[in-house]
Amino acid sequence: MRPSQRAPDQMRQVIIERNVARYAEGSCLIKFGETHVLCTASLEDKPPLWLRGQGRGWVTAEYAMLPRATHTRTRREIAAGRPSGRTQEIQRLIGRSLRAVTDLQALGERQITIDCDVLQADGGTRTASITGGWVALRECLKWMHARSILKEIPLRDHVAAISCGISNGEAVLDLDYAEDSAAQTDANFVITGSGSLVEVQATAEAAVFSEADFNAMLGLARKGVIELIALQKQAIA
Repeated sequence: MRPSQRAPDQMRQVIIERNVARYAEGSCLIKFGETHVLCTASLEDKPPLWLRGQGRGWVTAEYAMLPRATHTRTRREIAAGRPSGRTQEIQRLIGRSLRAVTDLQALGERQITIDCDVLQADGGTRTASITGGWVALRECLKWMHARSILKEIPLRDHVAAISCGISNGEAVLDLDYAEDSAAQTDANFVITGSGSLVEVQATAEAAVFSEADFNAMLGLARKGVIELIALQKQAIA
């Protein structure tokens, strides 16, 4: 059995609550079990400098883990003067994932920043950030549409993300920290509502994995993303 006593294809309970930040144009609190992430979307009425005059917008992301999101206090990265390599990698992943389903031309010369702040971490913070980030982005675009800033909501599709792994020789879905830290293989899948792959990150931690192992994880990931997108649709209804 898994440490959480879940079946191999069973996710943790996922809860999405939108409109949790009073001042943000879009926001949601997403919970993957004991992993809790606050996602907010902020509109800036101008694109980044390098995009100005090109008639299209940009969606970017910032990611941070609060000092007591884990068992021991982690020093704020601002105190170190710059984000860690891990933080930079995660926030770029979030940004790429959300841009993949956004019509940047229809957004116009504007920028939306998705802030993903981990309140509590128990594995899967990046996948929760992408899944919740989409909801916050959609709420921001809906806010703009309601005020006639946009003629339509420029989202092409849903996007969500889920982790998978090989644990005790078996493919499993949605790893928590106890499982992730001991897994032989760790993978993250970003998939759109239509089933297209945006990004795949897969690493052999303790042992190499086969093509059959990869296909088993991909199959689980597709099942998990279908469930997550159903929850996104329920949250924005």
